[in-house]
Amino acid sequence: QVQLVESGGGLVQAGGSLRLSCAASGIRFSFYDMGWYRQAPGKQRELVALITSGGAIDYADSVKGRFTISRDYARNAVDLQMNNLKPEDTAVYYCHAVLGPSNYWGQGTQVTVSS
Repeated sequence: QVQLVESGGGLVQAGGSLRLSCAASGIRFSFYDMGWYRQAPGKQRELVALITSGGAIDYADSVKGRFTISRDYARNAVDLQMNNLKPEDTAVYYCHAVLGPSNYWGQGTQVTVSS
């Protein structure tokens, strides 16, 4: 059974930091591209950051220079370090794993940034 379990969300003031973590099980983690998406109320889900199985990284323009994605093969986890958070970063953040036609989502973790 595939599971992606996110943790680390919460409430933080603008300018603060949070670190999200997604623990993967039931998949061959090293083969999957891993990503973080977010969805704010009334908006479409959007890609925040992606790290491929080969280590290539990409970020949404809105988070470049503030967020850092990394993967830990020992923990089968992908982390998202979020610094200098802004109120517009408020959303539910989802972990995503994809390999060809196979893709999986976590349940999401709420991030709320107060001004």
